[in-house]
Order: sequence, then structure tokens, then C-alpha cells
Amino acid sequence: MLIPASAFGANDRVTFGMIGTGNRGGWLHRTFMKLGAECVAVCDTYEPYMERAKRESPAGVKTYADYHDLVQQPGLDCVVVATPDHHHRPMLYAALKAKKDVYLEKPFSMNLAESAEMVRTVRGTDRIVQIGMHRRSMPFMYAAKKLIDEGALGKVWHARASWNWNFVEWLDNSPLEGQLDWDRFLGDAPKRALEPRRFRWWRGFWDYSGGNMTDQGTHLMDVIQWMTGNSSPKSAMCNGMVCRNKTAEAPDVFTAVFEYPAMMATWSLNYTSAYDYDWSITLQGENAAMVLNRYGYRLYKEVQPGPQPWTSGPADKLIGEMPDKDSADAHPRNFLECMRSRKQPNCTVEIAAAAVAGPHMANISYREGRKVNV
Repeated sequence: MLIPASAFGANDRVTFGMIGTGNRGGWLHRTFMKLGAECVAVCDTYEPYMERAKRESPAGVKTYADYHDLVQQPGLDCVVVATPDHHHRPMLYAALKAKKDVYLEKPFSMNLAESAEMVRTVRGTDRIVQIGMHRRSMPFMYAAKKLIDEGALGKVWHARASWNWNFVEWLDNSPLEGQLDWDRFLGDAPKRALEPRRFRWWRGFWDYSGGNMTDQGTHLMDVIQWMTGNSSPKSAMCNGMVCRNKTAEAPDVFTAVFEYPAMMATWSLNYTSAYDYDWSITLQGENAAMVLNRYGYRLYKEVQPGPQPWTSGPADKLIGEMPDKDSADAHPRNFLECMRSRKQPNCTVEIAAAAVAGPHMANISYREGRKVNV
């Protein structure tokens, strides 16, 4: 479904400005245009990214070095933000002040205090703000939620999330190709001399992100909380290691444990092996278990103990499934539809704040070596 040209006036399509045009930002930039929105402005601190976005945009697109200037461009309906995490709050606030709707990439915030403040700030406006947790717009997720609510699993006492990639991070310090506005990249982060590795893999450093814990964890913990009817956890503990990339700060292998009022959950990431590739969530109920992953969901009947456990696993107990059928575009589409209807989007700021709360707590646990309670 494309947004009609009449959505924001008799002669105009929805217009957007793109802030952050790297890997994820480049995909969002192309996706919003494919869905019928018109890119009229782009902003990036890295010249090669900016030039690529300019080439892929309609003729006449304006380029900006400073996002404060972009949000003030006349005729701009919304802003799409896909920058390092530490820029999320100031860029959101600048867009809101300019009375723009915002699609803001996840994770929502850099810490728990930021989350609370950002929710209050958004709710003090009439703007539509969608957080980029795209599983919230996948049809198979809603089908899974319906089954769970109808009692298909029975009581769920334990959930586990995992993410496995054999991932080589870009932590070399060789000179960058093309110009980088280092001071603007740093923004409010501590000032330091240029280190190309910090730009290449900013997610490995605490100044710019919550590491892999909040990057992938906000997706998976949100699904667990959504499916089981929980909000943020009561407590969190985490152990981890920097295994492959010794110059990074954030761990690339970890396991976190979360306590909810009537359930436990674990969240493990391993970026050194592709065994059991990509993301997976398993909800173990008293009557059945459900596995959700990049292919959709599968429902398995409770397995009874037998004399040959290796030959009678869950594969022969499959009782239901639904594949994911190319729902990648659904989340940006939902945002554009909500801009027109002024209804709340699929991933509100409240949902996003609750989703990242547990990962923020787990990061505190990892860095301070203690259990963290609400």
C-alpha cells in the first residue's frame, strides 16, 4: 500500500528528511521512497554516505552538515533518524521542536533516565513518533500473540532469546576514505582525537551506544515482553566478554538473566559463531513451546520424556507454524499511515522505553559486576 499523493495536501506527497545515511539509514532512505514518500533533504557527517544518498534521491534534494538546519527546511513533513545511539535524544528533540513527525531508529535511548525524559517530552507534543523496532509490524508476530493469548502455550515460566553471528567488526584504525566531520559525529560525547575505528564500529564503544546488548536486545526483549504480557523486568544480571575485538569496550559474547513478576528470561549473544544462525526466541509453556525467528513462528507440542531423547525431539511434535512473508517494509509503512490518520504507531515511545529497560539494566550489571534491581 502506497501513501496517496493527497495525504498531505492536494499536490504534495509526504516529504521527509533523512538524518544518518549509512547502513541502516541507507535502507530506510530507499524504503521510504519506495513506499511513496519524497526525500527532500539528507544529512550525514560522512561525505561518502551523503553523496550516495544524494545520488539516490530525487533531483533537487538538499544536503546539510547540521541536522538543526535540516529540520527547519520549509515543506518538510517528517524526519527519519538512523544515527549512532547517542544522537537519538538531541535529534528527536530538534525535530519535535520544529513540529515534525519522527521515525527514530532503535534503541530508543542511551540509559534509563533518558528513556523517561524522552517519553515525557514526546507526550508533551502532538507529534507521531515511531521507534524502529520492526517486529512490531510483522503479521506473523500478531498471529503468534493471538495464539498465546488464547492459551496455546499454557503458562510460560521461561523464555530465552539468542543471536548468533560470526561477525568481524571494523575496528582497524586505517585512514577513512572520504571526509568525516569528526566533531559533529562526536556531538555531545566526550571530545577526543579522531580514531577511525570509533566511526567504523561505534557500537563497540560506550560513548556512542549501549553495545550489542541494546542494539539487538531491544528487539528480542520487546518480543518476549509483548508475547508474555510483561513490561520491563524487576532485575537483571549479565556476564560477558570482549572475545574477538580486543580494542572494543562492549562485549561481543554475553548472557543476561531477567526476572519478571512470574517468569524468567535469558538473552545470549555470540558474535563469534554462526551456529544456530541469527536471532531466535523460544517461549516454553506448560502445554507447548513456540520458537520465533527470521522465518516466522513454529509451535511444538510438549515433549514427554522417552527412552531415546536424541531421536524424539520437537521436530516430530510440530503442531502449527506461520512463515514470515517479506514484512520488512511494514514498519515504515505503518508510520506513514499514522502520519495521515494521527493514530499511535505500532511501536510507541512507551513500548520502546520498556523494551530497552532490561538491556540498560543488564549493561549496568555487566559494567559494575552486580545484580541490578528496579
